Amino acid sequence: MGTCFLFLGPEIGEKQGAIDEIRQRLRASSGTVPEETSFYAGETPVPDMVAVLRNGSLFAEQRLIFIKNAEVLKKKEDLESLASYLKAPQDRTTLILISEATSLAKALETVVPGGNKRIFWELFESRKQEWVASFFKRNGFKISEDGIEAILELVENNTDALKRECSRLMLFLGKDGISGEAVEKWLSHTREESAFTLFSRISTGNLAKSLESLHTLLGAQESPVALLAGLAWCFRKLRDYMSLVASGKANEFEFKKLGLASTKARKDYERASQRYDLFGVDACISLIGDYDILVRSGGIGLETLLMDMFLYKVIGFGRP
Repeated sequence: MGTCFLFLGPEIGEKQGAIDEIRQRLRASSGTVPEETSFYAGETPVPDMVAVLRNGSLFAEQRLIFIKNAEVLKKKEDLESLASYLKAPQDRTTLILISEATSLAKALETVVPGGNKRIFWELFESRKQEWVASFFKRNGFKISEDGIEAILELVENNTDALKRECSRLMLFLGKDGISGEAVEKWLSHTREESAFTLFSRISTGNLAKSLESLHTLLGAQESPVALLAGLAWCFRKLRDYMSLVASGKANEFEFKKLGLASTKARKDYERASQRYDLFGVDACISLIGDYDILVRSGGIGLETLLMDMFLYKVIGFGRP
C-alpha cells in the first residue's frame, strides 16, 4: 500500500533525519533503493504531479516522492485534486509534503493520518547548546562554553546548518579545546557573507550595501534559492519578534526561545522592526515566494537581474 506524510516546520536537520529513516525503511522492505522524485509546488502544475503519483513505476519496487514548498498550494481545484490522491495513495508509493510553515491548507491536512503529520520546531537555546556540545564530544573534540556560544551566534538556527559548520570546524581546529575566538575567526573568515548578513543590511534600508552583499554571495556561487530561503526564515523570525514585543512579554528568556540569544541578532531585528510593520513583513515573505518561483524558472542567465529586482522591492516595502 501507498502512504503519505506531512513534514512541516523550520527545523531542517531533524526533518531530513526523519526522511532518511523513511528511505531506509523502504530500502529494507524491498531490498532495493527507492526511486525518488522531487516536485516544487508552484513550479510543477498539480495535475502533472498527481499524474506521476497515480501512474506508478514499471521498474522500481518502491517510489519516494516529495512535494516541496507545499504551503503555496492554495487553489481550490489543486487542493481537491491532491486531497483526492492523499485519500487513496498509489501502491508502493510514499509521498512526503514538505514545508517550513507549520500548517498547510485544511483540505490537505485533514486527509493525512494524524500519526503521519510532524512539525519540526526550531530548537530552544538550551537544546542547541546540548546538541553542539554532544556533537563535538561524540567526535572526540573539546569545545569551550564560549566556543558553543560563538557557533550559535554565527550559524543559522537549524541542526542541518549546525552539523555542516561543526563538521568543517573539526577539519581545521585541534581536538584539545576549541575556543570562542577560534570559532569566530574561522567562521567569519570562511563565511563573510550569508543570507543573515544580507538580512542585516536589508534591515538598514541601504540598497547599495545590500546589493554589494548580494553580489559577493552570487560571485561565490551561493544559490539564489538558498538565499531566498534564508531570508524567508529571517522575515518569519522578524514577525515573531514583532509579535513578542507587541505583547509586552519580551524578556531575555523569551528572546532566547525565539533563537535571538545574541545582542547583534537582536539589534538587527530591532532595526528591521522600525522599518517594517507586520503588513510589510508579510508582503516581504510573499515577495520571496514569488521570486523563488521566478528564479527557479528563469534560468541562470537571469538570476542576478531577478535578485537585484527583488532587493529593490523588498527594501522599498520598508519605511524610509
